[in-house]
Amino acid sequence: MNRRLKPIMFVGTCSDAGKSVINAAFCRIFKQDGYRPAPFKAQNMSLNSYSTPEGGEMGRAQVVQAEACGIAPHTDMNPVLLKPTNDKSSQVVLNGRPVGNLSARDYFGTQNRKEELFREAVEAFRRLGSRYNPIVLEGAGSISELNLRDRDITNMRMAGQAGAATFLVADIDRGGVIGSVYGTIALLKPEERALMKGIIINKFRGDASLFNDGRKIIEELTGVPVVGVIPYFHDIKIEEEDSVALDMKRNTYRDGKINVAIILLKRMSNFTDFDVLDMDPRFNAYYTNNIAEIEKADILLLPGSKNTLADLQSLRAAGIAEAIIRAHKNGKKVIGICGGYQMMGARLEDPDALEGNLPAVPGLGLLPQCTVIEPEKVTRQSTFAFLPAGKRDHSCHGYEIHMGRTTLSGDAPESPVALLDDGRTDGYYLDSTCWGSYMHGILDNPEVLDHLAEGLDREAKTTSFDYAAFKEEQYDKLAALVRKHIDMEYIYGQLTII
Repeated sequence: MNRRLKPIMFVGTCSDAGKSVINAAFCRIFKQDGYRPAPFKAQNMSLNSYSTPEGGEMGRAQVVQAEACGIAPHTDMNPVLLKPTNDKSSQVVLNGRPVGNLSARDYFGTQNRKEELFREAVEAFRRLGSRYNPIVLEGAGSISELNLRDRDITNMRMAGQAGAATFLVADIDRGGVIGSVYGTIALLKPEERALMKGIIINKFRGDASLFNDGRKIIEELTGVPVVGVIPYFHDIKIEEEDSVALDMKRNTYRDGKINVAIILLKRMSNFTDFDVLDMDPRFNAYYTNNIAEIEKADILLLPGSKNTLADLQSLRAAGIAEAIIRAHKNGKKVIGICGGYQMMGARLEDPDALEGNLPAVPGLGLLPQCTVIEPEKVTRQSTFAFLPAGKRDHSCHGYEIHMGRTTLSGDAPESPVALLDDGRTDGYYLDSTCWGSYMHGILDNPEVLDHLAEGLDREAKTTSFDYAAFKEEQYDKLAALVRKHIDMEYIYGQLTII
């Protein structure tokens, strides 16, 4: 049995420095080296979430990291999740359960509430530490935002509470890396600086030896060693949680591929549902709210939303709703997931103003159903049979996160997309060109992906794409890259408990 290690934490000079991906790399490295690691982030702010096997809700970044560890996700890995509902307020999810909506002023301005959440985060960390070794912690954004220091439950306060060997991740691709590293460390309190064991320069393009002088300057200025320079890479595909990742996914139409237009929503949630389309060579997926690009696509996908009624109204005002309806009439495939599925019905209602100030809006009218937003949030994992007529095998997997109840209109016949293992049905299947489902992750199943490509695959591929196996390969490739460019002997030296 391997020795017990101290916790390790990765914090950043800025948002999108690559902390989540480096965290995932170390999760896989520790697993490969015979340990039983687990990820942890005290607080996430994201609309990309996941339902755990126990039915709790957590941010997807720690789900990816748990996959890299080879363990099941648990809400202890992300005890506080903030899901923005509009520009001023967020739903607060604590230990996997929603506990209410708060404005930013209420959330950040009440010291007692922050202390309560910090205590909950510490308890979750301790529970996790009793089951796994080592705990691989991730910070949030920049650790040098002094105006947020007193409200911090995620960065250096958590590092101190955990006694974590802490490593600063800096994005050199942005420029000004020496200044950002020096300034970040200079602004730390002495006790915080004592936790800082190394600096990782991330996203370096070209010959890393050209940065040797930069390494020396950083080490002389900060007194902290640069333990690695990670190259910028395009050939390793790791799911990214932050919405800034969408800026890298604005592809356009490509001949010879199945072109998929994912409708860009202001409050889009769980865009990771569509990551598999970036990996399967049959598809060319792009996020867009441009009507011309929508009309050129073979398939239109309507994603989930944290404010479904308002997003649908925005689509209608911009003429996009009519473009979607027109595409359906012209034989294009139109598929909705979660909030997108709700939009496809005849009407949406929010009588308790749970999402916003719109009590009701007309839907797209593509499916014979109506949806009412209700206070109870459904969060659960399921196995299911896809297009269940005549099937009894529940070989597909997905998860639900929604607050809506959808019912059929009038005498519309039942036509489910999925038969779940507990006997429930999900979704509505009009025909192969028009269907919707509450099931997040539904496209990750090869059977569903093949159905999506049916009749459109230009190269008539016969081999299904195995997304689960693909992701395992990516975690191993990521771990190999980071091992090559990080001083792992030094890392283990800092984690050894004397």
